Amino acid sequence: MFSGEEIRNGKVLLFDKPVGLTSFQVVNKVRWLLCKHFKWKKLKVGHAGTLDPLASGLLILCTGKATKQIDRYMDLEKEYIAEMKFGETTPSFDKETEVDKTYSIDHINKQLIKSTLKKFVGDIEQVPPLFSAKNIDGVRAYNLARQGVEIELKANKIKIIENNLLNFNKPYASFQICCSKGTYIRSLARDLGQELNSGAHLTNLKRTRIGDFHLKNAENLNEFENNLT
Repeated sequence: MFSGEEIRNGKVLLFDKPVGLTSFQVVNKVRWLLCKHFKWKKLKVGHAGTLDPLASGLLILCTGKATKQIDRYMDLEKEYIAEMKFGETTPSFDKETEVDKTYSIDHINKQLIKSTLKKFVGDIEQVPPLFSAKNIDGVRAYNLARQGVEIELKANKIKIIENNLLNFNKPYASFQICCSKGTYIRSLARDLGQELNSGAHLTNLKRTRIGDFHLKNAENLNEFENNLT
């Protein structure tokens, strides 16, 4: 285990974030546990890249002076394992909202998916989901979306390094995706569904790598708490 001096001088902590928690909730929990353990009143803790509440996997937390390096970790490429369901769309592009439209998937097969994936490799422009944390004139986009406000988000330049089909069991398909920061896998599901002349939304997402940091080296919150006691 680490010392209080190490924590204040700056530590990079790897967590396996569970489905249901926000990244900020993980930060707050870890800060509370460390302050309780070392009897501190305050401590700087931040995360290097948000994961949606419905996503799980690798979350990098920085403590103390290491919080100054957060931007460096955020710039690293990310790797995900994603599951998508074809034939249905939702306003949020994932399971946060209910299905709003259905489409035929009779024509979709493994070979068609593989050939279509080639269009989503390299430098591409991607429109973020309206149900996202994008800042619109000081207001989070998801707050506007939940109020029914119609807005148009600008496309961002992103890079997909790898996009591999792992499994296809109609209507579900799973993918291994390696991409740049700022990539929304939910938007990728939307765009892939449209390109296949159907629809799709994200049903499961796990982040497995950030740069050279791997999920297999991360611990969950219970393990972290037990190690402090």
